[in-house]
Amino acid sequence: MEQLEKRLGYTFSDRSYLETALNHSSYANEQPQTRQSNERLEFLGDAVLGFCAAKTLFRLFPDMPEGGLTRLRAELVCEASLHQVALSLELGSYIHLGKNEECNGGRERTSILADCVEAIIAAIFLDGGLGPAERFIAERILKDLRAGRRPARTDYKTQLQELLQRAGGAAPVYSIVGETGPDHDKTFTACVLLHDGATASGEGKSKKEAEQAAARAALALLDN
Repeated sequence: MEQLEKRLGYTFSDRSYLETALNHSSYANEQPQTRQSNERLEFLGDAVLGFCAAKTLFRLFPDMPEGGLTRLRAELVCEASLHQVALSLELGSYIHLGKNEECNGGRERTSILADCVEAIIAAIFLDGGLGPAERFIAERILKDLRAGRRPARTDYKTQLQELLQRAGGAAPVYSIVGETGPDHDKTFTACVLLHDGATASGEGKSKKEAEQAAARAALALLDN
């Protein structure tokens, strides 16, 4: 834990927050009486991250309209962005996984790593308050923005929406059309409906990941 705290740039007063942030649901399900998963922390961390990103954008871009702020925030806090943060912290080495998830490559799975980052944000927030959480977000997630660089365009949903808007079409509509596997190891299938009636689908280990995969497939379809 000390090594991970050094990577995070934050020392916990109560390390149980950090321990819980590292517990994937597959691990907690194997030891339900003694382990709590990081899902509740992920929920809180998502909200803290969204607030801090919105606050930073509001200050840095006083003339940007609401739509632009919303799109830029989506790029900053998307799963792909959080995945890169997780890789830089080497979170895959610290996450606690169930046996099946371990065998199925969970330590490299984008959705698991991204969700863990959100859980860690919540853990820092609960342990030290908004200030430390905001500093972590600024240094790890918003650093390029503060340096004057826009985030890489890896949010396929945003790219698809902007492409359709430029063409004068309606916004794409997403739906989860299927899910397979046990509760701790589900695979979701998402479908996206375009304004001309065309559809594309994609799969992922989370609903967000599946929607991103569907949007990526839709972009490839429109390019042909």
